[in-house]
Amino acid sequence: MGWVQRQRDLGSLIFIDLRDRTGIVQLAFDTDTDKSVFDTAFGIRAEYVVCAHGVVRQRGEGAVNPNLPTGEIEIAVEEIKILSAAETAPFEIVENSNVRSELRLKYRYLDL
Repeated sequence: MGWVQRQRDLGSLIFIDLRDRTGIVQLAFDTDTDKSVFDTAFGIRAEYVVCAHGVVRQRGEGAVNPNLPTGEIEIAVEEIKILSAAETAPFEIVENSNVRSELRLKYRYLDL
């Protein structure tokens, strides 16, 4: 269970970076997954709160992320539930974002 950091849709594959207080783990969905699970993953956006169940597996060769403590594994999701949907933020909330000052000032509570 955690917050969606980002979602990447590659057509027949969807990856979601899920963050919680311990860090980030990658959730993996493919077209072999139950269609309702894949469709749910397709609609998930940043900052949604989700609960996922699945099987922990090694990432494919060349897909390892050495920058993450969990970069060698991913979760092949079998079941996912959206606990809370979030509105889309006016800009991506990351360090050193390239956003106009006027927009950052308008939403400064997000930028703190």
